[in-house]
This record gives sequence, structure tokens and C-alpha cells, in this order.
Amino acid sequence: MNISHKLRRNIVGVFSNLLILLFGYAAVTKLLTYNDSVSKLNDSPFIGDYANFIGWFIPVAELVIVALLIVSRTVLMGFYASLLLMTVFTAYIIAMLNYSYYIPCSCGGVISMLTWEAHIYFNLFFIIISIMGILLITKENKENVAV
Repeated sequence: MNISHKLRRNIVGVFSNLLILLFGYAAVTKLLTYNDSVSKLNDSPFIGDYANFIGWFIPVAELVIVALLIVSRTVLMGFYASLLLMTVFTAYIIAMLNYSYYIPCSCGGVISMLTWEAHIYFNLFFIIISIMGILLITKENKENVAV
């Protein structure tokens, strides 16, 4: 299926805006509830020893992704970073569900209200959006080079 340049750009814009909302909201929520987030990370299997570092690193990484997705020249890099972070989050959830007896949620806001199964599907949705954004931008770049 051949998608027009304008439609492709609009789809990429919708996908990047969804990721900007997700990561912006998540980062701000984690920073506003920093002490609670770090406390939950301390109780978290596999990463508890690194709670203070992760408590800052993840929201900063999310804000960097937001910045990458806002700047048109770095949108592709933003999609790759989104894919990486969402894949890591999802793999961590799956590992906790399979290998841990206790699973604290250090997510913030409404995301923390999701069941673990819903959380995995939520993450998969954003993984798919990231992949589709990468594919659409890559296709656009290839077409622009061929012209």
C-alpha cells in the first residue's frame, strides 16, 4: 500500500504526539512523586539496589525522548529511543511476573491503576507505534533520497 507523503507525515505526527504525551506525563508524574517512586523502586525485585539512580534516570530519559520527538531532525532517534525504553519496561514487567513473588508498581498517575496484563498491552501499543513511526520515517527518507 502506497501512502502519500502528507498522510505519512500526519501519521508520524500523531504517533510522535502520543509518545510525547506518554513520556511527558510519566516523567512529570515520577518527578512530582519522586520519594514515593524511589520507595517503590527500592522494594522492586532485580533493581532495588539502584533505586536512587533509576528514580532520576528514567524520568530524565523520558524527557530526553520528548525533546527528540519534538525536534523534527531527531524524530527518528526519538522513535528508536521510545522503542528501546518501552521494550525494556515491558521485558522488566514480564520478568517480574514470571520470577518474582512481589511486584510493586512505581508507575505514576493513571498508569498505576492498570492491571499487569493491561500494562503489557498498553506498552505493546506504544511499541507498535514506535515501530510504525520508524518504518514510516525510514520509508520517507528512502523516497527522498531516490528523488
